[in-house]
Amino acid sequence: MTIERGIPLITALAAAALLLSACSSPDTDDRRVTDGRTSQWDKNAGAPEASAFMNVTAPKAATDVKGAVQVNPQEDIYLLSFVTGEKNAEGIAEDLRSEEPLKANKVDFAPDRELFEHLGLAEPQTLKGVRSAGVCPPCVKDDRRKKVQWIDIYVQALKDDQARVYLKAF
Repeated sequence: MTIERGIPLITALAAAALLLSACSSPDTDDRRVTDGRTSQWDKNAGAPEASAFMNVTAPKAATDVKGAVQVNPQEDIYLLSFVTGEKNAEGIAEDLRSEEPLKANKVDFAPDRELFEHLGLAEPQTLKGVRSAGVCPPCVKDDRRKKVQWIDIYVQALKDDQARVYLKAF
C-alpha cells in the first residue's frame, strides 16, 4: 500500500513517528519536567526563590530561614518559613493585605498535603495555638504580587516573644 506519489506507507508512518518523538522530547534540564501527574521538589530552589515569588522578605534578624518550591503539573507551590519576633510576624501578615486578620486555627490532624515536612517542620495546621490568614493578592489589588494567586500565612507563637512564620503560595 502506498500514499500519494508512490511513498510506501510504512516509510511515511516511520517519518511521522520520528517527527512526533523529536517534537515532544522534554528538555531534561527543565525543572518542570514531570510525568504530568506527579509533583517534585525543585532541588535548585529554596528560600530566595520562594521569597522572590511571594515578594516577602524575611527580616534581617530572622533565624532558621527555610524555603522550597514544589513543581506541579498545574501550579507550583512556594514555601517559606522563618523564626522572627512576634511583632515582625504580625507585620508580615498585615503586609499581605488579607481582608481578615490572623485568626486562631482549629487543629487539623490530617492536613490535605504534607508540604512543610519537606523542610523538616511540622505542618502548621496540626499545631496548637497557630493563627492563620489567607489572601488572594489580585483580589485585593496588591500589584506587588501579580503572579501570586493565593498566599496562606500561619504564625506559631514560640517562647520569648518569638514566632515561627509559615508562608505557602501558588
